[in-house]
Amino acid sequence: MERDKIKKLSILAMMIAVDVVLSPLFRIEGMAPMSSVVNVIAATFMGPLYTVLMALICGIIRMLVLSIPPLALTGAVFGAALASWLYAYYPKVLGAIMGEIIGTGLIGSLLSYPVMVWFTGSTNGLFWLVYTPIFFGGSISGSIIAFLVLIKLSKVPIYQQLQQLFKNSKKEEGK
Repeated sequence: MERDKIKKLSILAMMIAVDVVLSPLFRIEGMAPMSSVVNVIAATFMGPLYTVLMALICGIIRMLVLSIPPLALTGAVFGAALASWLYAYYPKVLGAIMGEIIGTGLIGSLLSYPVMVWFTGSTNGLFWLVYTPIFFGGSISGSIIAFLVLIKLSKVPIYQQLQQLFKNSKKEEGK
């Protein structure tokens, strides 16, 4: 039991590291497709709690270390949440992909407007849909990459073991 918690926290830390390292390497201004890749992959085995925690910590790290505005949070957290919840109820990769695209591309982009108005103190040049094309572009391209990675990853025994680790812990928590 305790050993499983340590394994899950270790996997969480590794996923955070992967996201933090890859996001700035393949970042297009305003888009973080690699964050979407990691969100979709995490949603397929870590479950909602760990996936949202991962996205939240990654967003905070990117804000502190890379000086990215709060868009790092609005872009990642809602996509991670919806991707993991849809995958939990519809355990197909398509569920995670649709959750990421809707959560980041639509919800995250629309919530970014009031956050950035609050953050900058100005509405100059901002309008409600300003972030939507960028967020949709990043989440769609990231989801496509995640789908291609998951095709290969699903055949790897360690990935299957990780899915079991997180599934077994959900069953134990529900008792």
